[in-house]
Amino acid sequence: MRDENQGTGAQEVGNAVLDAARIALGELRDTWNPKTVDDWVDMVMGRGGRVVLTGMGKSGLVAQKTVATFASTGCPSLFLHPAEALHGDLGMVTHEDSILALSNSGESEELVRLLPSLIRLGIPLAAITARPESSLGQAATWTFSYRLAQGEGCPLDLAPMASTTLQLVWGDILASCLMARRGFTRDLFALNHPAGSIGAKLMKIKALMHESWPRVSTEASLTEVLKAMTGGRLGMTTVMEGPVLVGVITDGDLRRTLEKTEQEAGNPLKLTAAQFMSRNPATIDEEALALDAAGRMEVRKITFLVVTRQGAPCGIIHIHDLLASKVL
Repeated sequence: MRDENQGTGAQEVGNAVLDAARIALGELRDTWNPKTVDDWVDMVMGRGGRVVLTGMGKSGLVAQKTVATFASTGCPSLFLHPAEALHGDLGMVTHEDSILALSNSGESEELVRLLPSLIRLGIPLAAITARPESSLGQAATWTFSYRLAQGEGCPLDLAPMASTTLQLVWGDILASCLMARRGFTRDLFALNHPAGSIGAKLMKIKALMHESWPRVSTEASLTEVLKAMTGGRLGMTTVMEGPVLVGVITDGDLRRTLEKTEQEAGNPLKLTAAQFMSRNPATIDEEALALDAAGRMEVRKITFLVVTRQGAPCGIIHIHDLLASKVL
Protein backbone atom coordinates (compact mmCIF):
# COMPACT_ATOMS: atom_id res chain seq x y z
CA MET A 1 0.00 0.00 0.00
CA ARG A 2 1.19 3.53 -0.78
CA ASP A 3 2.81 5.52 2.04
CA GLU A 4 0.00 7.60 3.55
CA ASN A 5 2.22 10.68 3.66
CA GLN A 6 3.54 10.38 0.12
CA GLY A 7 2.28 13.05 -2.24
CA THR A 8 0.71 11.82 -5.48
CA GLY A 9 -0.33 13.67 -8.62
CA ALA A 10 -3.99 14.32 -9.35
CA GLN A 11 -3.91 12.27 -12.54
CA GLU A 12 -2.74 9.12 -10.79
CA VAL A 13 -5.14 9.53 -7.87
CA GLY A 14 -8.09 10.42 -10.11
CA ASN A 15 -7.44 7.56 -12.50
CA ALA A 16 -7.30 5.14 -9.58
CA VAL A 17 -10.84 6.16 -8.62
CA LEU A 18 -12.06 5.91 -12.20
CA ASP A 19 -10.35 2.57 -12.81
CA ALA A 20 -11.73 1.02 -9.63
CA ALA A 21 -15.28 1.99 -10.58
CA ARG A 22 -14.86 1.12 -14.26
CA ILE A 23 -13.52 -2.37 -13.59
CA ALA A 24 -16.19 -3.10 -10.98
CA LEU A 25 -18.95 -1.85 -13.29
CA GLY A 26 -17.58 -3.92 -16.18
CA GLU A 27 -17.66 -7.04 -14.04
CA LEU A 28 -21.17 -6.24 -12.82
CA ARG A 29 -22.30 -5.81 -16.44
CA ASP A 30 -21.19 -9.37 -17.15
CA THR A 31 -22.32 -11.06 -13.95
CA TRP A 32 -25.58 -9.53 -12.65
CA ASN A 33 -28.53 -11.90 -12.57
CA PRO A 34 -31.70 -10.59 -14.31
CA LYS A 35 -33.71 -13.51 -12.90
CA THR A 36 -33.01 -12.37 -9.32
CA VAL A 37 -34.05 -8.85 -10.24
CA ASP A 38 -37.24 -10.08 -11.94
CA ASP A 39 -38.12 -12.14 -8.87
CA TRP A 40 -37.60 -9.10 -6.63
CA VAL A 41 -39.71 -6.90 -8.94
CA ASP A 42 -42.47 -9.54 -8.85
CA MET A 43 -42.42 -9.40 -5.06
CA VAL A 44 -42.56 -5.60 -4.93
CA MET A 45 -45.33 -5.41 -7.53
CA GLY A 46 -47.33 -8.04 -5.68
CA ARG A 47 -47.37 -6.08 -2.42
CA GLY A 48 -49.37 -2.96 -1.63
CA GLY A 49 -46.74 -1.25 0.49
CA ARG A 50 -43.51 0.65 0.08
CA VAL A 51 -39.91 -0.29 -0.55
CA VAL A 52 -38.14 0.73 2.68
CA LEU A 53 -34.43 1.38 2.20
CA THR A 54 -31.95 1.33 5.04
CA GLY A 55 -28.20 1.68 5.46
CA MET A 56 -25.56 3.26 7.68
CA GLY A 57 -23.04 5.96 6.81
CA LYS A 58 -22.27 6.39 3.12
CA SER A 59 -24.48 3.41 2.27
CA GLY A 60 -27.30 5.22 4.03
CA LEU A 61 -26.75 8.28 1.86
CA VAL A 62 -26.90 6.11 -1.26
CA ALA A 63 -30.08 4.55 0.12
CA GLN A 64 -31.62 8.01 0.47
CA LYS A 65 -30.78 8.84 -3.14
CA THR A 66 -32.34 5.56 -4.26
CA VAL A 67 -35.46 6.32 -2.22
CA ALA A 68 -35.77 9.61 -4.11
CA THR A 69 -35.40 7.80 -7.45
CA PHE A 70 -37.94 5.13 -6.53
CA ALA A 71 -40.47 7.67 -5.27
CA SER A 72 -40.16 9.91 -8.31
CA THR A 73 -40.58 7.02 -10.73
CA GLY A 74 -43.76 5.52 -9.32
CA CYS A 75 -42.57 3.27 -6.50
CA PRO A 76 -43.63 4.44 -3.01
CA SER A 77 -40.51 4.39 -0.87
CA LEU A 78 -38.96 5.74 2.32
CA PHE A 79 -35.63 5.75 4.14
CA LEU A 80 -35.37 4.09 7.56
CA HIS A 81 -32.27 4.86 9.60
CA PRO A 82 -31.16 1.51 11.09
CA ALA A 83 -30.10 3.01 14.41
CA GLU A 84 -33.43 4.82 14.78
CA ALA A 85 -35.23 1.64 13.75
CA LEU A 86 -33.68 -0.09 16.76
CA HIS A 87 -35.19 2.61 18.96
CA GLY A 88 -38.78 2.60 17.76
CA ASP A 89 -38.82 3.69 14.12
CA LEU A 90 -39.23 0.07 13.04
CA GLY A 91 -42.90 0.75 13.75
CA MET A 92 -42.95 2.75 10.52
CA VAL A 93 -42.66 -0.50 8.55
CA THR A 94 -45.89 -2.33 7.76
CA HIS A 95 -46.47 -5.94 6.76
CA GLU A 96 -47.19 -4.75 3.21
CA ASP A 97 -43.73 -3.18 2.89
CA SER A 98 -40.43 -4.75 1.89
CA ILE A 99 -36.87 -3.88 2.91
CA LEU A 100 -33.88 -3.12 0.71
CA ALA A 101 -30.75 -2.85 2.89
CA LEU A 102 -27.41 -1.45 1.73
CA SER A 103 -24.07 -2.35 3.27
CA ASN A 104 -20.77 -2.82 1.49
CA SER A 105 -19.48 -5.27 4.11
CA GLY A 106 -22.87 -6.72 4.96
CA GLU A 107 -21.82 -6.55 8.61
CA SER A 108 -22.83 -3.01 9.64
CA GLU A 109 -23.56 -3.37 13.35
CA GLU A 110 -26.89 -1.57 13.34
CA LEU A 111 -28.14 -3.51 10.33
CA VAL A 112 -27.07 -6.85 11.73
CA ARG A 113 -28.84 -6.07 15.02
CA LEU A 114 -31.97 -5.17 13.02
CA LEU A 115 -32.09 -8.43 11.04
CA PRO A 116 -33.72 -10.64 13.72
CA SER A 117 -36.60 -8.20 14.08
CA LEU A 118 -37.16 -8.06 10.34
CA ILE A 119 -37.08 -11.83 10.09
CA ARG A 120 -39.45 -12.16 13.04
CA LEU A 121 -41.91 -9.72 11.45
CA GLY A 122 -41.76 -11.60 8.15
CA ILE A 123 -40.78 -8.48 6.14
CA PRO A 124 -39.29 -9.46 2.75
CA LEU A 125 -35.62 -8.51 2.74
CA ALA A 126 -33.31 -7.71 -0.18
CA ALA A 127 -29.70 -6.53 0.06
CA ILE A 128 -27.13 -4.60 -1.96
CA THR A 129 -23.71 -5.68 -0.74
CA ALA A 130 -20.22 -6.64 -1.88
CA ARG A 131 -20.31 -9.75 0.31
CA PRO A 132 -23.22 -12.10 -0.36
CA GLU A 133 -21.72 -14.47 2.25
CA SER A 134 -22.10 -11.79 4.97
CA SER A 135 -24.74 -11.74 7.70
CA LEU A 136 -26.89 -9.38 5.61
CA GLY A 137 -26.35 -11.31 2.39
CA GLN A 138 -27.28 -14.60 4.03
CA ALA A 139 -30.41 -13.15 5.67
CA ALA A 140 -31.69 -11.58 2.43
CA THR A 141 -33.93 -13.46 0.02
CA TRP A 142 -32.63 -11.34 -2.88
CA THR A 143 -28.97 -10.32 -2.87
CA PHE A 144 -27.67 -7.81 -5.42
CA SER A 145 -23.93 -8.09 -5.14
CA TYR A 146 -20.87 -6.55 -6.75
CA ARG A 147 -17.12 -7.07 -6.53
CA LEU A 148 -14.41 -4.44 -6.09
CA ALA A 149 -11.50 -6.05 -7.93
CA GLN A 150 -9.46 -2.85 -7.64
CA GLY A 151 -10.70 -1.89 -4.20
CA GLU A 152 -12.35 1.44 -3.53
CA GLY A 153 -9.95 3.52 -5.58
CA CYS A 154 -9.24 5.58 -2.47
CA PRO A 155 -5.53 6.42 -1.90
CA LEU A 156 -5.84 4.70 1.48
CA ASP A 157 -8.38 2.13 0.24
CA LEU A 158 -10.55 3.13 3.19
CA ALA A 159 -13.09 5.77 2.13
CA PRO A 160 -16.13 4.36 0.28
CA MET A 161 -15.77 5.36 -3.37
CA ALA A 162 -16.21 2.55 -5.89
CA SER A 163 -18.54 0.74 -3.49
CA THR A 164 -21.01 3.65 -3.33
CA THR A 165 -20.87 3.97 -7.12
CA LEU A 166 -21.82 0.31 -7.48
CA GLN A 167 -24.59 0.68 -4.90
CA LEU A 168 -25.96 3.68 -6.81
CA VAL A 169 -25.92 1.70 -10.04
CA TRP A 170 -27.72 -1.23 -8.43
CA GLY A 171 -30.37 1.18 -7.15
CA ASP A 172 -30.81 2.59 -10.64
CA ILE A 173 -31.06 -0.91 -12.15
CA LEU A 174 -33.82 -1.81 -9.73
CA ALA A 175 -35.63 1.50 -10.27
CA SER A 176 -35.45 1.09 -14.05
CA CYS A 177 -36.81 -2.46 -13.92
CA LEU A 178 -39.67 -1.32 -11.70
CA MET A 179 -40.45 1.54 -14.09
CA ALA A 180 -40.53 -0.83 -17.06
CA ARG A 181 -42.77 -3.33 -15.27
CA ARG A 182 -45.19 -0.61 -14.14
CA GLY A 183 -45.36 0.90 -17.61
CA PHE A 184 -44.33 4.22 -16.09
CA THR A 185 -44.89 7.01 -18.63
CA ARG A 186 -43.67 10.55 -19.16
CA ASP A 187 -47.07 11.86 -18.09
CA LEU A 188 -46.79 10.00 -14.79
CA PHE A 189 -43.22 11.24 -14.38
CA ALA A 190 -44.44 14.81 -14.91
CA LEU A 191 -46.95 14.44 -12.05
CA ASN A 192 -44.05 13.81 -9.68
CA HIS A 193 -41.88 16.64 -11.08
CA PRO A 194 -44.04 19.78 -11.22
CA ALA A 195 -41.11 22.18 -10.74
CA GLY A 196 -37.70 22.86 -12.24
CA SER A 197 -36.41 22.14 -15.72
CA ILE A 198 -37.70 18.55 -15.66
CA GLY A 199 -41.18 19.76 -14.78
CA ALA A 200 -41.05 22.35 -17.55
CA LYS A 201 -40.03 19.81 -20.19
CA LEU A 202 -42.88 17.55 -19.14
CA MET A 203 -45.54 20.26 -19.24
CA LYS A 204 -48.27 19.83 -21.81
CA ILE A 205 -48.18 22.06 -24.89
CA LYS A 206 -51.60 23.44 -24.00
CA ALA A 207 -50.16 25.00 -20.83
CA LEU A 208 -47.59 27.02 -22.82
CA MET A 209 -49.23 27.79 -26.17
CA HIS A 210 -50.66 31.08 -27.41
CA GLU A 211 -54.41 30.57 -27.64
CA SER A 212 -54.74 33.76 -29.67
CA TRP A 213 -52.60 33.85 -32.78
CA PRO A 214 -52.34 35.73 -36.10
CA ARG A 215 -54.28 34.41 -39.06
CA VAL A 216 -55.19 35.56 -42.56
CA SER A 217 -57.20 34.14 -45.43
CA THR A 218 -55.66 32.79 -48.61
CA GLU A 219 -56.81 35.95 -50.43
CA ALA A 220 -55.13 38.33 -47.97
CA SER A 221 -52.84 40.94 -49.51
CA LEU A 222 -49.21 41.46 -48.57
CA THR A 223 -50.26 44.50 -46.55
CA GLU A 224 -52.82 42.44 -44.62
CA VAL A 225 -50.23 39.75 -43.99
CA LEU A 226 -47.76 42.31 -42.63
CA LYS A 227 -50.44 43.80 -40.40
CA ALA A 228 -51.36 40.38 -38.98
CA MET A 229 -47.73 39.46 -38.34
CA THR A 230 -46.96 42.77 -36.69
CA GLY A 231 -49.97 42.48 -34.40
CA GLY A 232 -49.28 38.85 -33.53
CA ARG A 233 -45.63 39.49 -32.55
CA LEU A 234 -44.66 35.90 -33.31
CA GLY A 235 -42.82 36.47 -36.58
CA MET A 236 -45.48 34.48 -38.44
CA THR A 237 -49.11 34.13 -39.36
CA THR A 238 -51.27 31.16 -40.21
CA VAL A 239 -53.17 31.06 -43.48
CA MET A 240 -56.70 29.71 -43.18
CA GLU A 241 -59.52 28.65 -45.44
CA GLY A 242 -62.33 29.05 -42.98
CA PRO A 243 -61.46 26.79 -40.01
CA VAL A 244 -58.92 24.78 -42.04
CA LEU A 245 -55.19 25.44 -41.80
CA VAL A 246 -53.62 25.53 -45.27
CA GLY A 247 -50.28 27.20 -44.63
CA VAL A 248 -48.11 29.62 -42.68
CA ILE A 249 -46.13 32.70 -43.58
CA THR A 250 -42.94 33.57 -41.74
CA ASP A 251 -40.51 36.48 -41.80
CA GLY A 252 -38.31 34.33 -44.01
CA ASP A 253 -41.16 33.73 -46.47
CA LEU A 254 -41.67 37.48 -46.71
CA ARG A 255 -37.99 38.20 -47.37
CA ARG A 256 -37.73 35.52 -50.02
CA THR A 257 -40.94 36.71 -51.69
CA LEU A 258 -39.79 40.34 -51.83
CA GLU A 259 -36.39 39.35 -53.23
CA LYS A 260 -37.96 37.15 -55.90
CA THR A 261 -40.53 39.78 -56.85
CA GLU A 262 -37.81 42.42 -57.18
CA GLN A 263 -35.75 40.13 -59.42
CA GLU A 264 -38.79 39.54 -61.62
CA ALA A 265 -39.72 43.26 -61.62
CA GLY A 266 -43.12 42.39 -60.19
CA ASN A 267 -45.39 44.21 -57.77
CA PRO A 268 -45.46 42.46 -54.36
CA LEU A 269 -48.57 44.43 -53.38
CA LYS A 270 -50.54 42.40 -55.92
CA LEU A 271 -49.64 39.09 -54.29
CA THR A 272 -52.07 37.12 -52.12
CA ALA A 273 -51.16 34.99 -49.13
CA ALA A 274 -51.81 31.77 -51.04
CA GLN A 275 -49.06 32.69 -53.52
CA PHE A 276 -46.18 32.89 -51.05
CA MET A 277 -47.24 30.86 -48.00
CA SER A 278 -45.49 27.67 -46.90
CA ARG A 279 -47.83 24.72 -47.24
CA ASN A 280 -48.04 21.71 -44.91
CA PRO A 281 -46.86 23.55 -41.78
CA ALA A 282 -45.49 21.60 -38.82
CA THR A 283 -48.09 20.88 -36.16
CA ILE A 284 -48.27 19.28 -32.74
CA ASP A 285 -51.18 18.12 -30.60
CA GLU A 286 -51.99 20.18 -27.51
CA GLU A 287 -51.66 17.08 -25.32
CA ALA A 288 -48.05 16.51 -26.36
CA LEU A 289 -45.20 17.43 -24.03
CA ALA A 290 -43.14 20.60 -24.29
CA LEU A 291 -40.11 18.33 -24.64
CA ASP A 292 -41.62 16.87 -27.82
CA ALA A 293 -42.17 20.37 -29.23
CA ALA A 294 -38.53 21.23 -28.58
CA GLY A 295 -37.42 18.08 -30.39
CA ARG A 296 -39.56 18.77 -33.44
CA MET A 297 -38.36 22.35 -33.70
CA GLU A 298 -34.76 21.22 -33.45
CA VAL A 299 -35.12 18.53 -36.11
CA ARG A 300 -36.92 20.82 -38.58
CA LYS A 301 -34.88 23.91 -37.62
CA ILE A 302 -37.98 26.05 -37.12
CA THR A 303 -39.07 28.41 -34.35
CA PHE A 304 -42.76 27.58 -33.91
CA LEU A 305 -45.38 24.87 -34.30
CA VAL A 306 -49.10 25.16 -34.94
CA VAL A 307 -50.92 23.46 -32.06
CA THR A 308 -53.93 21.32 -32.90
CA ARG A 309 -56.90 19.94 -31.03
CA GLN A 310 -58.52 16.95 -32.72
CA GLY A 311 -56.76 17.98 -35.91
CA ALA A 312 -57.93 21.60 -35.91
CA PRO A 313 -55.60 24.53 -35.09
CA CYS A 314 -56.03 25.88 -31.56
CA GLY A 315 -52.81 27.79 -30.84
CA ILE A 316 -49.14 28.44 -31.50
CA ILE A 317 -46.12 27.26 -29.48
CA HIS A 318 -43.01 29.38 -30.11
CA ILE A 319 -39.40 28.66 -29.23
CA HIS A 320 -39.45 31.74 -27.01
CA ASP A 321 -42.16 30.05 -24.91
CA LEU A 322 -39.90 27.04 -24.44
CA LEU A 323 -36.95 29.26 -23.49
CA ALA A 324 -39.02 31.30 -21.04
CA SER A 325 -40.31 28.11 -19.38
CA LYS A 326 -36.77 26.64 -19.18
CA VAL A 327 -37.62 23.75 -21.45
CA LEU A 328 -34.56 24.77 -23.46
